[in-house]
Amino acid sequence: MFIEPRTSYRAPDAHKYPFCPGCGHTLVLDALNAALVKLQLDPHNVVIVTDIGCVGLSDQYFETHALHGLHGRSVAYAAGVKLANPDLHVIVLMGDGGCGIGGHHLINAARRNIGVTVLVFNNFNFGMTGGQHSPTSPHGAHTTTTRSGNLERPLDIGATVAVNGAAHVWRGTAFDKDLPDQIARAITTDGFSLLDIWELCTAYFVPNNDFSRKEMVNLIDDLQFPLGVLQEKTYPELAREYRRVNAEQIGRAPFSAKPIPQNFTSNVTEPARIVIAGAAGAKIKSTATLLAQAAMRCGLWCVQRDDYPVTVSSGHSVSEIILSPREIFYTGISKPDALLLLAPEGLNQVKSQLAAMDETQRVYAIPELAAQIETRAQKIIFGGDMAHANRKTFALSALAAFLQNTALLPLDALRETIEASENAARVQDNLRAVEWGIANLQFTQQP
Repeated sequence: MFIEPRTSYRAPDAHKYPFCPGCGHTLVLDALNAALVKLQLDPHNVVIVTDIGCVGLSDQYFETHALHGLHGRSVAYAAGVKLANPDLHVIVLMGDGGCGIGGHHLINAARRNIGVTVLVFNNFNFGMTGGQHSPTSPHGAHTTTTRSGNLERPLDIGATVAVNGAAHVWRGTAFDKDLPDQIARAITTDGFSLLDIWELCTAYFVPNNDFSRKEMVNLIDDLQFPLGVLQEKTYPELAREYRRVNAEQIGRAPFSAKPIPQNFTSNVTEPARIVIAGAAGAKIKSTATLLAQAAMRCGLWCVQRDDYPVTVSSGHSVSEIILSPREIFYTGISKPDALLLLAPEGLNQVKSQLAAMDETQRVYAIPELAAQIETRAQKIIFGGDMAHANRKTFALSALAAFLQNTALLPLDALRETIEASENAARVQDNLRAVEWGIANLQFTQQP
């Protein structure tokens, strides 16, 4: 089938670029369009990634896929897109300010040789936010944040990515006649490529520094920054190499999700909001996950939210779980239907939820916390052989006793969930914890 050659990759309904008169962004985008026309790429296989700054307005003017995100993070987004689909042509449009904010993304993308093309619109200042100095502002430059002249040395973006292993690096200006060819060459490079394109910010940098195209060329000479191709290397591109090395694993866990069979039914007819509050390191989160997965085996929708401190194994651990026969659109829990309070560390974290609960809801608590609970909800106190409870598996034992007491879900759904665990060493311990909770934990309701 004959496909008419494209004469432009500009979106058919795109208006004139919104940049200031004389801004170099227009020249670079025109060169990008010319490069795409030269390559005749399928626009469905092209992704333009931008972040904040004047250049961040650019992606909407092209008839390709687009991704717009946070300042300095465009290279990180682009790397993720490329890793997800190595067949895409991923092009990053970012400014010198974004290079400074996300410099570590640039370095790591070059080091990994991830196959994205980065076009740096380098105009020596933050042009969108008021003309502040950027990492590439020349020494002595006058900006809104360096009124007396910039004291810093400018960052050599090209040399930075080159020394960290970029496959292709080029430096030039927005006025170069061969810029479309250089962009096309970078896009077809099998690896990380970067073009450091020097241009003029006519709104701020030019008037504040009596700067022009001539002064820009002289600056390149003064800094002794070489022009043209700075580096070309050939070695494996990360996204494709990753798939080659892991070919036997692709399509298997952990790369593909295993469906959860629905072998059970439940008594849940309305959303059930359950909170488990305890101590970090006491398997609160994993117990909540087992509850959610057991509910999925009953055909329910489930969401889980976990809260614990950065210390991970000390302090509190709180998990919120919603089980519902219908899709869940709001995942917060301000008023639980049931709250399992299993350790003092969890009490302070759920006081607002306890205060919100009413007589139709229940708090299941260990005996030592009974007197400290301030709530209108019914208080159900764990009893039985508490002296022999295993701290590391008590949350699961308490959950099993709770399910037996409420008949919310069949216990066999919980058992089957545990047996399906990939951690074989814990399966028997967890099954024993379930049976211990059923056999030994009892409930006493306080008036």
